[in-house]
Amino acid sequence: MRWLFFFILVAMKWNHAIKDYVHYLKIERGLSENSIINYTLDLKRLLVFLEESDINTSPLSIEKETLQQFIYETAKLVNARSQSRIISGLKSFFNYLIFEDYRESNPMELIESPKIGRKLPDTLSVEEIDLIIAQIDLSKPEGERNRAIIETLYGCGLRVSELTDLKLSNLFFDEGYISVTGKGNKQRFVPIGETTQKYINIYTKEIRNHLDIKKGFEDTLFLNRRGKQLTRAMIFTIIKRLVEKAGIHKQVSPHTFRHSFATHLLENGADLRAIQLMLGHESITTTEIYMHIDRSHLSEVMNNFHPRR
Repeated sequence: MRWLFFFILVAMKWNHAIKDYVHYLKIERGLSENSIINYTLDLKRLLVFLEESDINTSPLSIEKETLQQFIYETAKLVNARSQSRIISGLKSFFNYLIFEDYRESNPMELIESPKIGRKLPDTLSVEEIDLIIAQIDLSKPEGERNRAIIETLYGCGLRVSELTDLKLSNLFFDEGYISVTGKGNKQRFVPIGETTQKYINIYTKEIRNHLDIKKGFEDTLFLNRRGKQLTRAMIFTIIKRLVEKAGIHKQVSPHTFRHSFATHLLENGADLRAIQLMLGHESITTTEIYMHIDRSHLSEVMNNFHPRR
């Protein structure tokens, strides 16, 4: 009973620290809800490990050896990429405690992440994208919506959360742009082509206008049949079903259309810096991953533009 009492006290300290950390991530760093959930899940995974291992330690007293043991046990259950994310998240948590003067040092400081290769994203060809869109049943009301969704994902290179959060008031078709709220609540303007505009207009004027829109969702662009905002999970499901119908044997997600957007722009000669701005990447190194997908166009650039060609 005494051990249980002490562990309850320790758990309370962890939960209090995690609550403060979440507030910091949300207010100070402006992270998205999904990023915050991932950070806190990893901390709760550590808390479960401490409980199961009968280790009585607080966020202020936990030592490197305990964390190394946790990482070692976790490595048996997750891949290198997930392990690397957990290590990064824990480092961030203890850096926060140092920032708030709760700790003097970071026990994760000398724990290295596993070496992982840069994962090249899957992409779709233009023909495959057209084939997926061709599977949409336009005789059903949600058909026009689903076509507009895929055209927007591919035509603007949006993240799935950016798509579900898109508002009618974010559409500036006369100027040829949409306003997008990306990671960290950062705003950016993304060009939108006439084809994508056309399908959004069809959906809003012929389908959305006839929905019983619930209070609070009057400005949300893409709605479900009950007049509420679509979830990320629903977007994944829509795409998964269409890909299966199309007979495409690739791992396709909403993000695949974003990757295809960037890759096709690059292959057709677009400037990497312009692609970075459209995707909302904070660093150009994130955008540079697309340079590794298809190198064939690079030789064309050399032959067309270098004076020693």
